[in-house]
Amino acid sequence: MRIEEIQEEIVDEFSMFDDWMQRYEYIIELGKSLPLIDEKYKTEENIIKGCQSKVWVHAEEKDGNVVFTADSDAILTKGIIAILIRTFSNHSPKEILEANTDFIDEIGLKEHLSPTRANGLVSMIKQIKMYALAFQAKN
Repeated sequence: MRIEEIQEEIVDEFSMFDDWMQRYEYIIELGKSLPLIDEKYKTEENIIKGCQSKVWVHAEEKDGNVVFTADSDAILTKGIIAILIRTFSNHSPKEILEANTDFIDEIGLKEHLSPTRANGLVSMIKQIKMYALAFQAKN
């Protein structure tokens, strides 16, 4: 499935909820379903800078695609990174770099986060794109 199709799926899922309390609950549920990151990747170098809570993102290349794993010590943030992992993991560096993130605005996520969490979201996206750039440069 292409990144754009995954993003459309996420937008559709969020449109089913009437209010933001339900959306927050859904984000938290998504975080609970995030596959556990290997403890050895919970290192200082994998922490996203600019996040209020601790968020670890690890990336590796498998068959030309970037595979991300992540975790957070905060339940809402864990849900946010789960959305990003679902969107960008298992795609080529080129696809990740070319993908836009308009779906974040479409679901209204950034505007319903505190300023520090919104900055953290931007930092997470930036780090995912940096990993893709690094893998693209290697090839």
